[in-house]
Amino acid sequence: DLDECAASPCKDHQYCLNTDGSFSCKACDSSCVGCTGEGSEKCKTCASGYVKEDEKCTDIDECNLPEKVCTKENQDCVNTSGSYKCVCSEGFEDKDGTCVQT
Repeated sequence: DLDECAASPCKDHQYCLNTDGSFSCKACDSSCVGCTGEGSEKCKTCASGYVKEDEKCTDIDECNLPEKVCTKENQDCVNTSGSYKCVCSEGFEDKDGTCVQT
């Protein structure tokens, strides 16, 4: 078997998987910018919103940072994979970018 992966035939956001007589390109983990294999521990560098922790790219919980990310009144932070979103607290709704009581 010829290792086609030695020639790096895949795109930047993929890794090469050598198979018998061929190869396939597989997508890197969403926490990676470039990778050498499957999973968050094979990232070349971590994507925005992720930090390298115990050799893996781990999601940063922006909602638990000392500096508040959702600063409007009656607004809660919801952590998402690689990011976060600000939503109106329970009993409030978004009216033109302001959380007003429902």
